[in-house]
Order: sequence, then structure tokens, then C-alpha cells
Amino acid sequence: MEITKKRSYNSTSRQTQAQVTKDRILSAAKKLFESKGFEKTTIEEIAQDAEVSMPTIYALFQSKSGILRILMDSAFNPKDHEALVKRVNREESPAERLKLTAKIARQLYDAEKTELWFLQSASILDPEFKKIEIERENRRYFRQEESFNVIAQKKVLTENLSTKQARDIIWALTGRDLYRMLVLERGWSSNDYEKWLGNMLAQILLKQCDN
Repeated sequence: MEITKKRSYNSTSRQTQAQVTKDRILSAAKKLFESKGFEKTTIEEIAQDAEVSMPTIYALFQSKSGILRILMDSAFNPKDHEALVKRVNREESPAERLKLTAKIARQLYDAEKTELWFLQSASILDPEFKKIEIERENRRYFRQEESFNVIAQKKVLTENLSTKQARDIIWALTGRDLYRMLVLERGWSSNDYEKWLGNMLAQILLKQCDN
């Protein structure tokens, strides 16, 4: 019994240490991405700043892109995201579902703007970033499927759009580019963006906005 406890303790200790190391690497990488840009930062520099070996970074993240993926996924608190998704799944009104979809987009991009503002710099042109962005956009498209299917089943979609077109519109309008253009470049408030987006989705996709 004592051996089992000792092994359990050692396992927990190793997991804790690994998380501390991982967090240190993420913190160092984020600072370097902010100061130098993603494309100009090297794994060697991240290792030096985090005081770890390069093999440790590769073991934990596989690549520099792997680090960026984790930073992007953790910018929006997973618990907050999960809570919003649950609200969407409980909502019966298609119009309200679309407004909550707009809220998720707003909060995601607000978090990225605050935590990962370097994504708006020239580093977004980096081929590695573009690859990550394609992966994330495909994932976002499929994550919206369940909520969209509930709306489609209610037979409230406007008749001049196919279900595929309607789903594509939701994905396109809730993308980062529209947020970037309206909020970051044209100076809209996040509240105005969210309100406009929710109303626009309902107006374009639904027969009646109060459905």
C-alpha cells in the first residue's frame, strides 16, 4: 500500500512539474512573439528564455506552431466558452441562438485581441500561421454544425438559401476577418459588433427575426 501511495505521489509530482515547465515555455514564447513576431522567433530563443532544453519544447509541443496553437486555444477561457455553448444548446429561439453565436465570436476575438494582439501584426502572413488558421477555421465550421442543425430542423430558414449556403454564411460572418475590419480597423465597439452581427445573421437567415 505504501508503494502505491508513493508511486501516486511521484506521478502527481511529475505532472505538476511538467505543467509548470509547459507554462514557462508558453509565457516565454508569448513574450517573444510579441516583441519579435512569430516568424522571427526561434525555438532556441524560446528555450533560452524559458530555461529549458530544446528537446523539452519539442517533446511538449512538437514545433513552434504547436506552441502557437496552444496559445490561441487558451486565449478564450475554456470554461467561459463551454458555458456559452451550453446556453446556445439550451436556447429554443433560432434568433436568440444566432445572437449567442455572435456573442461567442465577439468574446473569442476580444480575448485574442487582449491576450494575443501580436496576431494582428505582420506575423499573420507567416505560412505556419496560415496553416494553423485553416485548421482552426475548419474546426469552427464543424463545431457550428449542431447548433445550425437545430435551427434548420425548425424550418425557419429563409427560402432563397440552401441549408449549405445558410451554414456557410454563419461561418463566414462569424470569422475573424469581419471582426478585424469592423472593430480593429474601423473602430467599432465590441458591443456594437456583437449586436450588429446577431441581428444581421437573423435578418439574412430567418424568415422572421422573432422565430
